[in-house]
Amino acid sequence: MKSRIYWLVLFLFFSVLSATASASEQADSLFQYSTINGLLNGFYDGDLTFATLSANGDMGLGTFNHLDGEMVALDGRFYQVKMDGTAYPVNVDQKTPFAVVTHFDVDQGAVLPSDLDYSGLQQELTRLTANRNHFYGFRIPGRFAKLTVRSVPAQSPPYRPLAEVVREQAMFQYEDMEGTLVGFYTPDYMKGLNVPGYHFHFLSKDRTRGGHVLALQTGTGKIEIDEISEIMMSLPHSLAFAQLELARNQDRELEKVEKK
Repeated sequence: MKSRIYWLVLFLFFSVLSATASASEQADSLFQYSTINGLLNGFYDGDLTFATLSANGDMGLGTFNHLDGEMVALDGRFYQVKMDGTAYPVNVDQKTPFAVVTHFDVDQGAVLPSDLDYSGLQQELTRLTANRNHFYGFRIPGRFAKLTVRSVPAQSPPYRPLAEVVREQAMFQYEDMEGTLVGFYTPDYMKGLNVPGYHFHFLSKDRTRGGHVLALQTGTGKIEIDEISEIMMSLPHSLAFAQLELARNQDRELEKVEKK
């Protein structure tokens, strides 16, 4: 009897240890659907549902089929920021043509310095992160003295390239706005697959407003960092994606999309 109890306890111990290790590995991975070059080329109809996406991460960013607004995921809840600047809860049956998520786990924390512009914030994040060949996820809750965000209009086929669509973007400027920046650092060698460098979306504290971050000035807050050394990518199965020319350099188009 004692022998059976011993082996049962040992089995339970290693089961818990294995589950803990699996959770840790999951927390240290990034899941990406499709590629940024696909989005730049006008691929706006993906086949991945938000039910599947949410199983792969609880924090992240992306967009929606037909390019219908900006996606922000925070604490396991997904939001769609449409052209009116309002954040709407996402239905699990909705689909995305591009998204990046992670099971966010805080590896490192710091106080958010005040009076930084967007460039200064990125420099501070670079100072805090040592490995430029790893990915990083960031969750930055705080009060922002100034904030400029954008959303884009839903599109109808035949789709135009993203650099053309953002000319019609709606921009929203806020002052003394409390909320959370959600974003990633992507190494330069991932060019063409993801946005190299820093990419942030914003969600207000009351979760009613947000968008793609274009400019900011920090006030008070904190920086939470998740270092990520594993990436999993899922690619669309459609004929439209198969026919895309994804290898050409699109640095100029990406710069138009990411900046004002």
